[in-house]
Amino acid sequence: MKSMKFGMSQAVKDHLASKQPITKLEAMALYGISNLTSIISDMRAEGWTVNSKWVPYAKAVRRINEFAVFTPPKNLPIREIQVTEYWVSQ
Repeated sequence: MKSMKFGMSQAVKDHLASKQPITKLEAMALYGISNLTSIISDMRAEGWTVNSKWVPYAKAVRRINEFAVFTPPKNLPIREIQVTEYWVSQ
């Protein structure tokens, strides 16, 4: 099972390396990674330039729904809630 964990971590690194942004919500829903911060820290230690900014929760939901069905609770204010989005720059 340990190799699968590292495989999913590598999938997140590959996602970022391909210039695609990711949030913790997407890392969990799409890759099963609950600790995205650890992967980001490792990448920065390896010399990657990983940037971050706040984006609406709705943006992450929209991107997840390109690959899976994700429906947040109806009473959740997804346009007001902010999540951190990470991306790699060269």
